[in-house]
Amino acid sequence: MIRSTSRLKKFALASTAVIACLSASLPPLSIASAQTAAAAPAVQETETDRLNAWFGQIFQESLNYFPSFKTALGIIDEDYGRWSDPSDEASLAAFNRSLEQLDYMHANFDFDALDETAQMSWRLFEYQTERSRQANAYRRHGYVFNQLFGPHTGLMAFLIGQHRVSNVEHAEAYIQRMETIDDVLNVQIDEAETRFEMGIQAPEWVYDRVGATVAGLLSGAPFDDGPDHPLWADIQGKITALELAPEVSAPLLERARNAMLNDFGPVYERLAEVIINHGEQSNTLDGIADLPQGEDWYNDLLVGFTTTDLTADQIHQTGLEEVARIHDEMREVMAQIDFDGDLQDFFTFLREDPQFYYPNTDEGRADYIARATQIIADVRVQLPGYFGILPEAEIEVRRVEPFREAGSGKAFYQNATPDGSRPAVYYANMANMADMPIYQMATLAFHEGIPGHHLQRSIQQELGELPPFRNFGGFTAYSEGWGLYAEYLPLEMGLYEDPYLNAGRLAMELWRACRLVVDTGLHSRGWSREEAIAYLTENTPNSQGDIVPAIERYIVFPGQATAYQIGKNHILGLRRQAEVAFGPRFDIRAFHDTVLESGQIPLSMLSMLTERVEAWIEAEAGDMSGPAGDHAH
Repeated sequence: MIRSTSRLKKFALASTAVIACLSASLPPLSIASAQTAAAAPAVQETETDRLNAWFGQIFQESLNYFPSFKTALGIIDEDYGRWSDPSDEASLAAFNRSLEQLDYMHANFDFDALDETAQMSWRLFEYQTERSRQANAYRRHGYVFNQLFGPHTGLMAFLIGQHRVSNVEHAEAYIQRMETIDDVLNVQIDEAETRFEMGIQAPEWVYDRVGATVAGLLSGAPFDDGPDHPLWADIQGKITALELAPEVSAPLLERARNAMLNDFGPVYERLAEVIINHGEQSNTLDGIADLPQGEDWYNDLLVGFTTTDLTADQIHQTGLEEVARIHDEMREVMAQIDFDGDLQDFFTFLREDPQFYYPNTDEGRADYIARATQIIADVRVQLPGYFGILPEAEIEVRRVEPFREAGSGKAFYQNATPDGSRPAVYYANMANMADMPIYQMATLAFHEGIPGHHLQRSIQQELGELPPFRNFGGFTAYSEGWGLYAEYLPLEMGLYEDPYLNAGRLAMELWRACRLVVDTGLHSRGWSREEAIAYLTENTPNSQGDIVPAIERYIVFPGQATAYQIGKNHILGLRRQAEVAFGPRFDIRAFHDTVLESGQIPLSMLSMLTERVEAWIEAEAGDMSGPAGDHAH
């Protein structure tokens, strides 16, 4: 039985990215604290014990720099009510601390005296810090505000989704964050101004999208007579749920209302003006190649997201080959159902036939959530046949809140708190049900839930023997590669027996293969937004409501979309290696446990994972003469 620790989603307001699990490192600590942590040899019997104690200490103390991060972990202490410092100065200071930490580790610990697991931790710590060193030159190159993510929606989503209110003190902390939201957002606006002057300018249409969102967040009560503003509704609901006496609740609500009018409102009005001004001045292309250091920045992003040394041309070519392969597999499904027409006809059929969609109503959305919840519950029952290590954390399926639907992707995953007080959430974007086909429901649930993100990240963070930075750190190629592998695995579990569900699986993989083409096309080959949209329209069955936001996502989040297919191919390649070595004795449970129990590993250091798989193969090789195991698949 594995020891349960926690899962986290790194919440860093200083970052331009809203999905912090994409970060390769956690906020580091000072050298003085590191020295203190490593200075007790009398009670630390081995070098591995000493190193792990140091890792644990710097992680714990690093939380003091990031109050928002503590809230994301479910920690409630004297910092509940404070925001993390979003300034570039704070980001640079954290980077410098990480360099000091690396130097200290090299000077004070003996790599050769560590056990195998600790040596892997050492190598991962080195990798993460060196990646931070390489990426630091571009730390101000991202768009602070865009239609996909940013503090204009991220701060609200954080309060609504992560700040728990169980008593009066928690409510006061929530209101304190409302009262200081202007401090945080003003720093972010200043940073956006600085970057704009540096030439880091988004295409004009991005500012139009952001401006529309900000305008929407300046409407509703208490700003006007409309329905309650989402943040105002949330704090009212949380205070009401406490069932306080009126003389206690009334001052809290009045204070919260004043924060909306005097703190939230003015800073969002300033943001609206800045966004309009930037939109009027911007004349950049859709890709980032023409931005200052744009080509070098994109190449660094590809290294960071894929954790490989693949070039943009190599990734583009891989995408073209994968698209051709999946198109052929789609034709096999067409033959299976006796479809009369060519591939484009099949795409049109999947895109337009009403049998494949729930009604675009509240009832239709409720039915979707209920069915997705049941899909996850059904596959959970089959897990023991495919995994020896099982997750403990719970998961819920929810609709993306309306205030951030327009800028959100199709679906995403949010981690649970360490103490289990908040479950993990699979968020589905239901702004338009015509963009959420029924034949893709299962695949999407497998990716975001089980056996995808929820299973992998839960197992990672419940491995008590790993140092915290390995429990909680992440690499996009591994995480999203596993998510895409988790879409494929149910094919072997018998969960795609309906050919339309298999078509949905292939459509989802096709989507990721096309990303390799359009992302590199946009940022390395000079494609326009319209050219990229045309490519997805021709090569996938997805709707325009799916395609246009996706291309706009790749434009403001360059490189990230390339990690999925690259990661999945690496994981599946390791599995094929093990299958060849074992033949009929291949045990799928043992393979999965071998891959998962190390936590996330960058693909450029895949040799570490390969070493684990090969060591497992070698360890089992001496017992190859007996009958196949009970769990071979």
